[in-house]
Amino acid sequence: MKHSLLLLLLLALCRLALGQAAVPYGHNPAAGKFATLRGVKLYYETYGSGPPLLLLHGNGGSSQDFKQTIPYFARRYRVVALDSRAHGQSVDAGDSLSFEMLADDCAALLSHLRLDSAYVLGWSDGGITALLLAQRHPGRVKRLAATGANLWPDSTALAPALWQQMRRGYREGRTQTFTDARRRNDWKVFLLDWRHPHIPLSALARVKAPAFIIAGDRDVIRAEHTVAIYQNLPRAWLWIVPNSGHATLQEHAEEFNRQVDAFFRAKSVPAPAR
Repeated sequence: MKHSLLLLLLLALCRLALGQAAVPYGHNPAAGKFATLRGVKLYYETYGSGPPLLLLHGNGGSSQDFKQTIPYFARRYRVVALDSRAHGQSVDAGDSLSFEMLADDCAALLSHLRLDSAYVLGWSDGGITALLLAQRHPGRVKRLAATGANLWPDSTALAPALWQQMRRGYREGRTQTFTDARRRNDWKVFLLDWRHPHIPLSALARVKAPAFIIAGDRDVIRAEHTVAIYQNLPRAWLWIVPNSGHATLQEHAEEFNRQVDAFFRAKSVPAPAR
């Protein structure tokens, strides 16, 4: 009887410890705040202390996507995980969306937090936003890491299967009338990737911050497109992650975190070979 009670007590303590360890990233009242900036209500969470690091998620995602990223970087950075406008808990009642808007939101958030600049890590759409943030607000970005980013929306940048899927989605959705607010928002978010971005390779010359350009070897972004981004940046590293799809930071979280951290802390970043 005593052994049974002891076992039950130990199980209860284990469940309690696991519950305490399971941080609800993206929905954490202890770390989350709202800021009304540029006409939208942006949600963000902060963790850790040290040099600021801004995390930017992909299309249809939220700060919750960084649950394998935040614990690692919060040990030596002040991590700011943002829900982009019209995503997660961030509210946006407007009828249009662009990556330029998202980049300007990031600059406004840094000002709101009284941060002159930050390291930036962006995944997919977040990688595009990171590049535009560095281009439009060059003093705001110390260094940036972008995984799975593209510069324009067509089959020369995206894998054929993804491009065909997007074309079908557009054909099916363009004649619909969305009366539900959630579905209207989902359609707006879809159109973001269907219509944008439009960043010429020549514009990358204005990105003065060192950049780490990343993609999986089985990414939905064409490898030659990723290489072209790297080659047209003034100071950049390139990493094509073996045995990885689009979700490099989740499929290879431990190595991904180490490599990005090493880039952020490297003493110098050479210019890419032409």
